[in-house]
Amino acid sequence: MASLLVVLDVDSTLIEEEAIELLAEEAGSGAAVAAVTARAMAGELDFATSLTERVATLVGLDEGVFARVAPRITLTRGARELVAGVHAVGGCVAVVSGGFHELLDPLAADLGLDAHRANRLAIEGGRLTGRTTGPVIDAAAKAEALREWAERFDVPLARTVAVGDGANDLAMMAAAGLSIAFDAKPIVRGAAHVSLVERDLAAVLGVLGLRG
Repeated sequence: MASLLVVLDVDSTLIEEEAIELLAEEAGSGAAVAAVTARAMAGELDFATSLTERVATLVGLDEGVFARVAPRITLTRGARELVAGVHAVGGCVAVVSGGFHELLDPLAADLGLDAHRANRLAIEGGRLTGRTTGPVIDAAAKAEALREWAERFDVPLARTVAVGDGANDLAMMAAAGLSIAFDAKPIVRGAAHVSLVERDLAAVLGVLGLRG
């Protein structure tokens, strides 16, 4: 039985970037994709629809794009401290992303995360097809992941914490015992129990009483 479970969003929360935008830059669709991302995170567009639209612009990219993009991903300040601090008190840390396993898997291994989940990009003949494969990780899927992991790690929902910044994090935040908006969109700040403005994930430890 874990003492608590902290579940974080990834893009613009665990990391500074939006993974889909890094990939789109390689496809020459960066500006258009960034505009769609902004509207989806503000709650102006359905996430699954926006994901389909954005991923379609990646068609034809070679699968080597992940290795080219990975070095441009930056962990948000305090990420390692947050994971270490939660683990030090017997807690678990997981992340759930509307981004992609192909870029998240190495980060999860490096951070020693207890669980992670994201979308997968379809690849045929060594090139992206412009589609995803498997379940879409939308708002409902994020909430379900939190509940599933709480059961797996034997943590009551009251001892779960959700950290996010965009509209697709709202359902997950509503399911958690404590919701933290991290440098978030107005719609998220208004719904969260706690709002953090500074981009330092170690501040979450303070909210949890795990740092002086």
